[in-house]
Amino acid sequence: MRNSQNGVNLRNNSGQEKALSLLYGNFFGRCVLKILTMPFISKAAGAFMDSPLSVPFIKPFIRKNNISMAEYEKADYKSFNEFFTRRIKPENRPVSQNPAELISPCDSKLTVYEINENSLFSIKNSLYSVADLLKNKSLAEKYKGGYCMIFRLCVDDYHRYCYIDNGIKGGNKFIGGELHTVNPIALEHYNIYKRNSREYTILRTENFGDVVQVEVGAMLVGKISNRHGRHKFCRGEEKGMFQFGGSTIVLLLEKGRIALDGDILENSAKGIETPVRFGETIGFIAFSR
Repeated sequence: MRNSQNGVNLRNNSGQEKALSLLYGNFFGRCVLKILTMPFISKAAGAFMDSPLSVPFIKPFIRKNNISMAEYEKADYKSFNEFFTRRIKPENRPVSQNPAELISPCDSKLTVYEINENSLFSIKNSLYSVADLLKNKSLAEKYKGGYCMIFRLCVDDYHRYCYIDNGIKGGNKFIGGELHTVNPIALEHYNIYKRNSREYTILRTENFGDVVQVEVGAMLVGKISNRHGRHKFCRGEEKGMFQFGGSTIVLLLEKGRIALDGDILENSAKGIETPVRFGETIGFIAFSR
């Protein structure tokens, strides 16, 4: 069992999140964001992160975030994004091969919620229902009574992610992001200012049923890079990676499929995120306990 004292209180926002709240929370801030999130700005920022001009930012980033480079494979990085998507030494992220165990797809801070008729989930400072997240009401219906698992990656986490089981997948569905107009948007049930770009696919797994995996990109320059379209996959195989920006993975699991670790459920009920690692066991097939 994990020590809940190592969890991260969701109510203690980071400086970055507070800054974003200020930007989204006033007219001037939303005007600035409207400019920053224009496609040509994002493309220019991404091109810079892919260029040799970004290399001088690597060492200060390592120092500021206390990253232990000894855990990673040695490489001569030609750009910041090449560094950001660095590969970890396999022995530092062992993957459980027990088919009854559900593994984490990534390094992250994890919260878990049951999905009901009125569930809204906070993902990267926006509220989503499952139907909003997928833009697919019929698919969302399949996961009522199941779990929504939110894996929040920080900038110092390992930014590659893996498949959670053996199975087959269909194509990837990309949903473009948007920032609403500078006027506050009052929807029928809740207020939002933005929607992040995201990509999802249905994983037809051997042991956990049909799992929807959603990768949520960062608002400005974060980029989702999935390796496969339709594909037969293996547990622990690399599924993709996020480029700079910090990002989130969401797993949707059907009702009755999984018995999650008790400490994760307890922490989530208290508003505390649980640190988990790529390949780590976080639950079991429900009937195996």
